[in-house]
Amino acid sequence: MAIDFDLGRWERVKQTWRRWWAGELDRPLIACAIQGRDPGRAEPKLPYHPFTAYYAPSVPAEAVVDRWDYELSKLHFVGDAFPSIWPNFGPGVMAAFMGARSTCGAGTVWFAPEAEREIADIRFTYDPENPCLRRVKDICRAAMDRWAGLVQVGMTDLGGNLDVLSTFRPGERLPLDLIDGPEHVKRLTWEAHDLWHRYYAEINSVLQPANPGYSAWDGAYSQTPYYMLQCDFCYMIGPKMFEEFVRPELAATCRRLDNCLYHLDGPGQVPHLDSLLAIEELGGIQWVPGWGTPNCFHWLDLYERILRAGKLAWLSNSHADIGIIDAIVKRVGSPKGLMYTAWETVADAPAVRAVLKRYGRAD
Repeated sequence: MAIDFDLGRWERVKQTWRRWWAGELDRPLIACAIQGRDPGRAEPKLPYHPFTAYYAPSVPAEAVVDRWDYELSKLHFVGDAFPSIWPNFGPGVMAAFMGARSTCGAGTVWFAPEAEREIADIRFTYDPENPCLRRVKDICRAAMDRWAGLVQVGMTDLGGNLDVLSTFRPGERLPLDLIDGPEHVKRLTWEAHDLWHRYYAEINSVLQPANPGYSAWDGAYSQTPYYMLQCDFCYMIGPKMFEEFVRPELAATCRRLDNCLYHLDGPGQVPHLDSLLAIEELGGIQWVPGWGTPNCFHWLDLYERILRAGKLAWLSNSHADIGIIDAIVKRVGSPKGLMYTAWETVADAPAVRAVLKRYGRAD
């Protein structure tokens, strides 16, 4: 097989990530996929697209997986990295599972209700024959048949707390519902919560036990059930409403899964950080400053807050180069609890390997 990985390396990856989750790894976890490897195989005719939803239902699931195999074959997996992929049907695809209409746009997938209804009239129900859900499962099944545990296949982006509900109450409607119909917001939040975990379990029934473990759209790895939680909607509300409408469901999901991180996306979510850090079962925070804001080097105090609270902190090269690791270690005095992930070019490989060596991980 052309992918540059084997089951022996998987055993080392599993051990390292387990120690990181437990707070026992005495160095940063550094996972970098370096582009530029000769794939050693012919390129498939099917073009690559980062959004799986862009492939028509008539495209065989096996053809999609074969294209993924080719893309993964072009990578070197450096440090604590591993081959991974996930069926990308758009952020919050659970809305489509529950009847929303999906539209492929320029670089994303949008979801909208077939018809707008008053919040009191909305009910979230399960449809086992939903075509989008069946397509996700078919592709996951084809991936398991193809790789037999060599590649980690992540959970599709089911969606975040209140984000899915906002699909059915778009624009200013949901913010007003928090005031005018809070009982219906809470009812639908918990209906969505139950369905979210049903979809999660159902898709994992296809992925397991062949899958090496559990991952999500973000690419972190866990040997036991994991997800990257989020609530983009909370950018629009203050801490008091976050405590009432968002935090209880997040905490409940953290109790139902073994490992969870939270995707803290942009300065508008920073007011909710203390509330998040108070969720005992939440493992850590992935801080994303967002476009048009200072990069991660500007937010060392925020990383210190996360780490001092006993949580894990995820750094990404989308917002800072690998030197951010040294900056945070200097600030807090320890490399424990940090994770840095990157999708780099061959030219960046020496810098990545030098940092790995400095922290005791020769690659």
